[in-house]
Amino acid sequence: MPKIEIDVVRCKGCGLCTTVCPHKIVAMSETINSMGYHTALAPDQGKCTGCSFCAQICPDAAIIVFK
Repeated sequence: MPKIEIDVVRCKGCGLCTTVCPHKIVAMSETINSMGYHTALAPDQGKCTGCSFCAQICPDAAIIVFK
């Protein structure tokens, strides 16, 4: 099963990952990281197909998808 790992320290909360996820798994968190950004999260990873679109579009390389 694919797994999405998001580095909340690197994430700047741009939200690009949420726009490309075909299954709308990636969302924005309500919590704020140490840099003051709302970060991405992937609460329902059971639906992840491992397409890696979220990791590819992330400008901060904060997302890794393990297949």
